[in-house]
Formats: sequence, structure tokens, C-alpha cells
Amino acid sequence: MTDEIAQHYRQIMQHLGENPDREGLKDTPQRAAKAMQFLTAGYHQTLEEIVNGAVFESQTDEMVLVKDIELYSICEHHLLPFIGKCHVAYLPRGKVLGLSKFARITDMFARRLQIQENLTLQIAEAVQEVTDARGVAVVIEAQHLCMMMRGVEKQNSSMSSSVMLGAFRNNQPTRQEFLTLIS
Repeated sequence: MTDEIAQHYRQIMQHLGENPDREGLKDTPQRAAKAMQFLTAGYHQTLEEIVNGAVFESQTDEMVLVKDIELYSICEHHLLPFIGKCHVAYLPRGKVLGLSKFARITDMFARRLQIQENLTLQIAEAVQEVTDARGVAVVIEAQHLCMMMRGVEKQNSSMSSSVMLGAFRNNQPTRQEFLTLIS
């Protein structure tokens, strides 16, 4: 599979007017193919594998918040990166999720060709599914190279997206507490 992808990169470089056999580019198609496979590894992961049983009984019923989870994804419209951070909160209902699993869930969905709005929803629904929480909130703040490097070329722009499920959607004080904690 890597060799096939590398051949396509080679052809793209040729169509752009480059010589893929010149010294600086000789191994670039292979490196680019390996990089793209890494950046899209989320297609080969499942939520069950990622969580790996790390859901534990707990009496806590107060908000659990994980802030500033770094994320890197690729915009499905231009195949350019978007880079940002994700904040995830949930209200446990008898069980909690292992801390590292929030980053792993974020990475699994981010490592797919993606738009930020869908990524936000996928993370929220996954946390809801594995925890059966009373509510889940996810906010992603990211900068999109497709807007910074091409098109309108706005270097200081960023995008925020949010998904609120359960108590975060239906209870304004709970939503406000979350938004205050992440700002």
C-alpha cells in the first residue's frame, strides 16, 4: 500500500512540474506516503481498541474536565492540516474513563480526513458511548492552514466548534461552568 501511495505522490510532483528524481526529492514520495499513512491511522482504529477496558466504577458525579488536548488533523476539503486543542468534559454516572483515553479518542478521530465540526461531534458521541455519562461537552479551537496558506490567507484566524450533549445541552449552569473552566 505504501508503494502505491508513493507512486501517486511521484505523479503529483511530476504534474506540478517537479523532477522527483532530483537529489532533494528522490525519497520524498515514499516519505510522504508514510507520513500520510500515519496522519490517517485513525481509519484503522476502533473505539473499543482505544478504550481497552479503561472504564472504572466511581461514585463521583461532578464534572470531569480534560483541557488542552493537542490535536492535528487534515481538512478533507484541501488536504491541509488544522492544528488546535480540544477540551472534553463529562458528568459521570457511576463510571469514569481512564485519563489518557480522552487524548487517544481525540487522536483516533483527528487522524482521518476530517472537518472540525464533525470531529467535535465524533469525540463527544464516543465519550458518551463509553461512559454513559449524564452529559458530555467538547470544544475544539483550531487554526486551519487551508485558510491561512491559500484562499483568504488570514494568519490570525481560528475556529471554535462545540458539541453539548445531555446535561451540558439542557442545563445552562452546567454549560456555563464548563465554558468558564476552559476560558
